[in-house]
Amino acid sequence: MDLLHKTVKLPFAKRRIPLEYALTHGVFWLLITGFFIYEKKYLIQKANLPYFVICVAGRIGLLILIAYLNLQYFLPRYLLQKRYLAYFTMVILSVIGYVLVQSLFDYYLYGYVVGPLRNSRLLGTLSYNFFSTLWYLGLMLALKFSLDWYGQQLTIQKITVEKLNAEVDFLRAQINPHFLFNILNNLYALTLKKSELAPDVVLKLSDMMEYMLYDSTDEKVLLQKEIAYLHHYLELERLRFSEQSAISFNVTGAINGQEIAPLLLLPLVENAAKHGLSQQSENGWLNVNIGLQQSTLTVVVENGKPPLVAGKSKGGIGLGNLRKRLALLYPTRHHLELEDKRDSFRARLIIEL
Repeated sequence: MDLLHKTVKLPFAKRRIPLEYALTHGVFWLLITGFFIYEKKYLIQKANLPYFVICVAGRIGLLILIAYLNLQYFLPRYLLQKRYLAYFTMVILSVIGYVLVQSLFDYYLYGYVVGPLRNSRLLGTLSYNFFSTLWYLGLMLALKFSLDWYGQQLTIQKITVEKLNAEVDFLRAQINPHFLFNILNNLYALTLKKSELAPDVVLKLSDMMEYMLYDSTDEKVLLQKEIAYLHHYLELERLRFSEQSAISFNVTGAINGQEIAPLLLLPLVENAAKHGLSQQSENGWLNVNIGLQQSTLTVVVENGKPPLVAGKSKGGIGLGNLRKRLALLYPTRHHLELEDKRDSFRARLIIEL
């Protein structure tokens, strides 16, 4: 288990808390303690070391007490229950209690132990401690709400990833059986004719199923495997369409060693086959051009379409899922451009791998 995802049991606490939460709060109080030590270091000479320790430890201890009384008790019991008057009343009362105790000690320390170094008027001491306490409570609340917001963002991101993965699984379950059914029918026809193409079709289909069942479950896959899958897909799709349909597939650049999110390019090709070739009985065409220059991947997919389908939606759940995955996986490192013309459709995707 990751160290930061472990939990710890604090003294007097009823529940365990994340270690990351405890470490963040610990660093916060160390910084506050360091500030007080630096501010009060003159007491070592003006009074003595015990007064210095009592002054710093007492102030930090009281601040921690009212801070967590606020976070663990007042906040959930009153503020989150929309009992605003009760919440602010309890906060003010706790601050007043702290101020009275701290101010009496300061009045004694600076008025009788240190001497005239500081103003020993009780009213001034009360005012200083009151507003400084509100300041530190505000910092503590800001820290809590920041951590809560960060945790919510992580949860939202996790839910988004799970939703996208569910959509990808849905696409696998919905599209691949239909594709497999067509290929098996074509394979059956080839075996009846005792065609020499049948073994090659079986081999390509085997490679595709291995990629789909095993490799595509990883976060990243080798780019050459993703491209090989697309190539096999188009080679098998050739069997479905008229011999007059033209399908071209070109790859340029050194793709070895580069990685990409799995099945990220497939929706572009599937969309072109579904809304392009399958809509044309003859003279259909589909061009796929993939180029890699350094770490910039450019994919251009173009297909012809009959004029009657012009103006329809630019892709369904496949392209919608693709946009979401790109925004999540390559948020500032991608550009997707779709161009819908009367007799053709063009998709251009650029990704910084």
